[in-house]
Amino acid sequence: MTTITAHDSPAARPVPGSADAPATGRRRRPRALGAGGQHRAGPVALTMLVLVSLASLFPLYWTVVAASTDSHQVISTPPPLLPGGNLFRNIGYVWHNAGARGMGVALLNSTLVAGTVALSTVAFSVLAGFAFAKLRFRGRGALLALVVATMAVPAQVSIVPLFILMKHLGLGNQLGALVLPTLVTAFGVFFMRQYLTQALPTELLEAALVDGANSLRVVWHVVVPIARPAMAVLGMLAFVQSWNDFLWPIIAMNGATNPTVQVALAGLGTGWSTDWSVITAGALVGTLPLLLVFVVFGRQIVGGITQGALKG
Repeated sequence: MTTITAHDSPAARPVPGSADAPATGRRRRPRALGAGGQHRAGPVALTMLVLVSLASLFPLYWTVVAASTDSHQVISTPPPLLPGGNLFRNIGYVWHNAGARGMGVALLNSTLVAGTVALSTVAFSVLAGFAFAKLRFRGRGALLALVVATMAVPAQVSIVPLFILMKHLGLGNQLGALVLPTLVTAFGVFFMRQYLTQALPTELLEAALVDGANSLRVVWHVVVPIARPAMAVLGMLAFVQSWNDFLWPIIAMNGATNPTVQVALAGLGTGWSTDWSVITAGALVGTLPLLLVFVVFGRQIVGGITQGALKG
């Protein structure tokens, strides 16, 4: 017959972590918390972040260096690593000689086109994405498959019929020819559909309908607040894509009289010799508005992405 002693009793065994428990190893110290209860990064993580940030900023720094020198210094070996004194002279040349009417008109055209395309893409994509995600109607699956299938068609295939269509609509050499074909994109519709399928609860829509809200109020007061993180990301992507577009603007518009930024920059490389410092200065001028947009709205975009991820 086995006798259970006091030391063998479970109630008498010391609880791990108590003063009576034997030391079986070093206890792991909890990580220090920073402001807001977040874990503070260690020195290795901070070093890696600094190195990655410097590597990401180096192309922009090299653009400034090349734009502030002359053409011979840019192509010299080894290339210069410190800025020169010709930055404002090169920028002034670009401002007055990029296109027939100067860089100011090109920047205004690109801002109007990219801003309109971004707003229309977000608005139409939210409506279509909500319909495909939560509404039930005949042919929904086939229509969504058709929309997604258009993403596989190269843009070069539709250039000629699209140009003929713009001519028949009387939009030749007008900014409307750049806006109308890109009012909504298949990627934007599919992107918003995927986001709203996961982030928008069906019960919330049913509760709004029970309270007497019509379709417009449901979209404005329920769908839009939930879709705001995805709307910010889609708007930024649409703005950047429209700003950087070159093929369709140079075909649909008369680049000599009414250019966009990319078309105006293309004219800087023509001549007896290529002045790479002037071309780089033009690229810097064309990039600064994008940097300004991200500086102004970057926090809202990143915060919206984080908020959407936490809610999901």
